[in-house]
Amino acid sequence: MATTLRFRQLKDKAKLHGKEEEHEEANSWSNRDLIPLPPSRRTWGWFHYFGYWTINSLNVSNWQSPNTFLTYGLSVPQSLCVIVVGRALICFFSTLVAWCGLRWHIGFTIQNRYTWGLRGSYIPLLQRILLNFIWCAVQCWNGGRLTAVCIAAIWPSFATMHNTLPSSMPTTTYQFVGFIVFWCLSFPFLLVRPERFKLPFQITSIYCGLGMVCMLIWSLSAAKGVGPLWSQGQTIPATSSWNTSWLMMRGINQMIGGIAAGITNGSDFSRYARGPKHYVVGTITSAWITGTLVSLVGLVVTSACQKLYGEVFWNPPDLLMRMMDSGQGSSKARAGVFFLAAGFALTGMFENVCGNAVAGGIDLAGLFPRYIDIRRGAMITFIAVWIVQPWQLINKAATFVSVLSSFAVFLSPIMGVMVADFYIVRRGRIKLSHLYRTHDTDYWFTRGFNWRVIPCWLAGWAPTIGGLVVTVQEKEDAPRALYELYYMAFLIGFFISGTLFYVLNKVFPYGGCGEYDQVDVYGTFTPKEAAALNIIPTTTDPLEEIQGYSPQVEKEPQETVTRKA
Repeated sequence: MATTLRFRQLKDKAKLHGKEEEHEEANSWSNRDLIPLPPSRRTWGWFHYFGYWTINSLNVSNWQSPNTFLTYGLSVPQSLCVIVVGRALICFFSTLVAWCGLRWHIGFTIQNRYTWGLRGSYIPLLQRILLNFIWCAVQCWNGGRLTAVCIAAIWPSFATMHNTLPSSMPTTTYQFVGFIVFWCLSFPFLLVRPERFKLPFQITSIYCGLGMVCMLIWSLSAAKGVGPLWSQGQTIPATSSWNTSWLMMRGINQMIGGIAAGITNGSDFSRYARGPKHYVVGTITSAWITGTLVSLVGLVVTSACQKLYGEVFWNPPDLLMRMMDSGQGSSKARAGVFFLAAGFALTGMFENVCGNAVAGGIDLAGLFPRYIDIRRGAMITFIAVWIVQPWQLINKAATFVSVLSSFAVFLSPIMGVMVADFYIVRRGRIKLSHLYRTHDTDYWFTRGFNWRVIPCWLAGWAPTIGGLVVTVQEKEDAPRALYELYYMAFLIGFFISGTLFYVLNKVFPYGGCGEYDQVDVYGTFTPKEAAALNIIPTTTDPLEEIQGYSPQVEKEPQETVTRKA
């Protein structure tokens, strides 16, 4: 009896609390971080989105991307063409998916409810949560390597310290200490609300951007030219079964797939925009232009350093350590390496905190809204890093990491269904009041599941899953068609799922499509936005103006007044 009482007390303490007059009360389907954002919390301008996308562009993986395409046998101009086209498509799909957040100010977690059903939305959520856990761990490990370089720049003996870890652990004390320091430095930023990430984004993007420019100028000056890698031509073997077009298609697919997880939950961050143009301008100027320039700088610096050191260093931590060694441990060399490594580490830190931990927090809040908000969910995601053990994944399970890198096979069909439902089936109109209750709602479908989505999602990845398997297993004798489908996996999954979803909704229609709330239920819209959407703005409690509406799941509401397009 006493144990039960203590458990109930603990449960009550763990429950989230919010201001009921601002519709922030926590229940089975809603809390402060899941409701549509009011204007007071939408504070991001175009430069803040420029910083957000710059954090996603000024990173190690984007720096290394030309290496992948050169390895395929493409020439430098062809590789750069792949990057330009790939980044442009990233901007296009990001804006396409994020528009729901820009118009209705809800995130990915809630966005899936009107497509998959309230319970069915757990299917894409669980996929995203798995990816957040894994990639948060991997990013922490990569950031730890850069942090170790920073420490070695201050204390050179740190790089040669004795390894005290057992042989069964596939890492060294040097790397593990860097990982621990990076994890500890990142943790306090989990307490920052997403709407307050603006300043860290700006500072970090400017700092790292200047660092990369300095690295570019130094390498060209020291090498007295670009180096041999820059002039590398096409090296596709004559016996290769793949021509230039297919290899470029493979590269474009890989570029989009590498950031597919971030595109999928784009509305989690687009909802913080002061207006759509801020998101669009910030995305184009950074995700496309800056992202392309970072890859170009990475190629030029690597080529120049090849001329200096006689070997190719695509990985920034390895290159920075080589730069410090060539400087013979001088204070100037160590200072330069420290500030460059710190810039890479900072971008990795905020990309990880925002793109993985905070995104994971939002997704976990969708599963347990009574007890988990963004902060608690982000902490859970970050603590899970120790369960995932990234040192084991990266050093012992390279195949598993390759599979995760190709997870766009499963994500692109989700995006295809989301886009088809929002733009074509619903014509961009949804009932916000129906997204947070299980009774008298258009989004409950059949026991909380929209059965139409499941076959569409399966049909999207079924043609390409075989190519994923043979690519990971490196089977050279596999049917060519499997590879061809896999090299177009993102586009195939997106369009097959979206088209099939539209057809199924024509054959098996359901009610509520094209309808939306007559009244601004949550105080979400400015007068200008409400007028554009033909919604009545409210100055009093909007819930009182909707007959019988109750945010509590336990109370069954009466019919909600809606407006049909």
